[in-house]
Amino acid sequence: MSEAKSKAETEANGQGTPRPGPGTGPGAGTGHGGGGPLAHRVPDLGALELLLAVARLGSLGGAAREMGISQPAASSRIRSMERQLGVALVDRSPRGSRLTDAGALVTDWARRIVEAAEAFDAGAQALRDRRDSRLRVAASMTIAEYLLPGWLLALRAQRPDTAVSLLAGNSAVVAERLLSGEADLGFVEGVSVPPGLDSAVIAHDRLIVVTAPGHPWARRRRPLEASELAATPLILREKGSGTRQVLDAALGGLARPLIELSSTTAVKAAVVSGAGPAVLSELAVGEELAMRRLVRVPVEGVALARDLRAVWPTGHRPVGPARELLSLTRG
Repeated sequence: MSEAKSKAETEANGQGTPRPGPGTGPGAGTGHGGGGPLAHRVPDLGALELLLAVARLGSLGGAAREMGISQPAASSRIRSMERQLGVALVDRSPRGSRLTDAGALVTDWARRIVEAAEAFDAGAQALRDRRDSRLRVAASMTIAEYLLPGWLLALRAQRPDTAVSLLAGNSAVVAERLLSGEADLGFVEGVSVPPGLDSAVIAHDRLIVVTAPGHPWARRRRPLEASELAATPLILREKGSGTRQVLDAALGGLARPLIELSSTTAVKAAVVSGAGPAVLSELAVGEELAMRRLVRVPVEGVALARDLRAVWPTGHRPVGPARELLSLTRG
């Protein structure tokens, strides 16, 4: 090491202080080099990378080309860094650019900072790769059975390497899985958004009254009224399901359960067998209506429309494959 460089190190570090190792030097702590945030006292990564390029290439113009900026812009960044640090870093001459002794010392520090930033970036990318390698979806039954298969097929075309798991349950279960961190994105069908979740409407649905062809309601011409529907025992989804929430809201909580079942498929099977009428999503009974296995019963004065929503924990917007799936549901 030259006598001049040794002197520069001594001046930079304090009289008789050894040259700093990793974790020391400019910005290593919040207590030296002046007060205030480090961001005000330590050059940004772009400036440090430019200085390293000057050291490697021996040319400010070459460093500018490598960084994809103009030479005047590169000169301006070096001057700004020199003002920020209070030392000259580069000697400029017609033959090229050469680091000063202080510049060589700062370059050593800069190299460690940039290497640490590269390790940080690699670690962040590893986290993103792990996140993007899987998608955990929780959805209430109607959406899980009649809408999600098509959306997930479209997602697979975009992300063939993402492993997707789907939990189908009622809206209360979906909220529980999201809030416990066991799901990345959820879908619900109720009249309100569960506490602790943000949401976006992705589709609209309507509940309809259905019965078997042999039921007396199948032949009636006059629409059912709310009072008649509330007075009739129905085959119902369980409490906590989106379908049950909408029906309870429409009838003021007066719906009378004949049987309570935990899936739309089970409710349909019970209705087809003649057990009684039910209120189900239009999405769920299209095939049965077309085949006349079920009959739609007209209703008036009962609000059975509902929004289908994507949900996620408040303040945590979907990212990665969850964001892409959300985008597909709106397409």
